[in-house]
Amino acid sequence: MHLYFKPGACSLAARIVLTELNVPFEATQVDTKTGLTAAGADYRSINPRGYVPALVLQDGTVITENPAILQYIADRHGDEAQQPAAGTLDRARLHEALNFISSELHKAFSPYFGERLLSQTEKEAAEAVLARRIGDVASMLADGRRFVLGETYSVADAYLFVVLNWARFVGLDLSRWPQVERYVSSMASRPAVRKAMVDEGLIEKAAA
Repeated sequence: MHLYFKPGACSLAARIVLTELNVPFEATQVDTKTGLTAAGADYRSINPRGYVPALVLQDGTVITENPAILQYIADRHGDEAQQPAAGTLDRARLHEALNFISSELHKAFSPYFGERLLSQTEKEAAEAVLARRIGDVASMLADGRRFVLGETYSVADAYLFVVLNWARFVGLDLSRWPQVERYVSSMASRPAVRKAMVDEGLIEKAAA
């Protein structure tokens, strides 16, 4: 497998899942502004949409979009802990969570990563939407669950952690939502998460 990524972007979720499952893979960094890989190749020949992630399989088949990539990896290399069996309520809950993260929470961060500065009015509107969506996550975690699906880690947790972790890059204090802050802290301590973040240069490797 070959993962095309941008450091700290949503593609980090796929790296976390691959690392959790000990799946061998190669990775190539992409500059989504220029559309070029680190080696200067045209990334749009891999993914015409130009954004990450893209996962290239051994036979050259390309998969894009985080929910699809995460579920494919789990189906091929994981077990029902990573992704519940098809046809179960937990599988539907996983789909529910992945779609929420992708279409609502992820999107709520988008204004902060645009190419132009936001006006004060735009910033206030973006903050209100983002706060509402993080509040939705807090409500989901309000029953004390450790992970999205309860007490069992799944691929949705990798994606949720990555998106919530963007809060520190946009100056959003998660202490307003204690459950969410605890969740992010707990996820950040997982060995696979730490390794994935070290590999992307987001944190330093701990001293031996």
